[in-house]
Amino acid sequence: MECKFCQDNINRVDYKNTQFLRKYVTSQFKIATSRRNQLCNKHQRKIAEAVKLARFMAIMPYTRNQTVK
Repeated sequence: MECKFCQDNINRVDYKNTQFLRKYVTSQFKIATSRRNQLCNKHQRKIAEAVKLARFMAIMPYTRNQTVK
């Protein structure tokens, strides 16, 4: 099975697009595994890097308790 990003020829992941990144984290805002995301290692690393950068820039929460209610 081929990676979704490889099929669509996506090389860059934007850390500012939080709605897109939310698909690749669990309900507790942990980064999901590559098996669950159905991504190759290269693109899983890019997703993880983008999620970590979005967290650092305070665009995405680190945990579920940090979300606005």
